[in-house]
Amino acid sequence: MLALCCLLVMLAVAVAGPSGLLAWGENQHLLSEREQEIRRLSTERDQLRNRVALLDPGHTDPDLAGELLRKNLNVAHPDEMIMMLR
Repeated sequence: MLALCCLLVMLAVAVAGPSGLLAWGENQHLLSEREQEIRRLSTERDQLRNRVALLDPGHTDPDLAGELLRKNLNVAHPDEMIMMLR
């Protein structure tokens, strides 16, 4: 009887324990969410890396410099119309 009880407890832990079958499915779901987050952050990092490369003091991209001036310092000619796309 004691052996049967121990076997049932071990089976319950194997199914519903912290590393059991039920937790395994949840861990797979969390893993896929984390992988999506990594892909999103990698894309964002690549965009930022490109923007930093365009702001290199040796050869700054004139379009980006003009965009930043207009955005941050509110500098524009009176006859210009600025349209924010974001």
